[in-house]
Amino acid sequence: MRSFLPLALALSANSVTPPISGLAGMPLGTAAPGESAYAGATARTVKAVIDYTRWPQRHDPLVLCVAGPVLHAARLGGIRLADGRQVERRNVVPLVQALGGCHVLYIGQVPISSQRQLTAAVRGKGVLTIAEADPAGTSEAVVSLTYQPGALSFRLNIDAISRSGLRIDPRVLRISQGGA
Repeated sequence: MRSFLPLALALSANSVTPPISGLAGMPLGTAAPGESAYAGATARTVKAVIDYTRWPQRHDPLVLCVAGPVLHAARLGGIRLADGRQVERRNVVPLVQALGGCHVLYIGQVPISSQRQLTAAVRGKGVLTIAEADPAGTSEAVVSLTYQPGALSFRLNIDAISRSGLRIDPRVLRISQGGA
């Protein structure tokens, strides 16, 4: 049985490190011409999740692979983490054989069956998986983004976290359960 924890993010566009105590009720902000209204919120959310994730080995740069067509990932390039590391964006086809060297896998608008193949291929290999088009969490990604009118939140899949080989700061898990 999968365990999911909803989590609404409230990140300031200017924050260097995401505030742990205020992770609820984030407005979307402004969008550049031609990009999704959720692009900025998506980038801040992905950055925050990465900032609070620990890999078995430190990677610099951290490679974020974007698989398939995306709607809200326009600002995922050029992310710099709180510890100074750069996140390098790489666009890949949504096929298992294209995932080599990925530390973060952002899965775009691909069918759930393909999302499940991608998450299964990296399970236990220290890859953080984030699904853009799976609000129900059936892809078995660690993070499933949920887009609502005027807000962005995400769900954590506790089972996927435990099988990933990664550690996510327990304060994020506590907040997602409604604690402070």
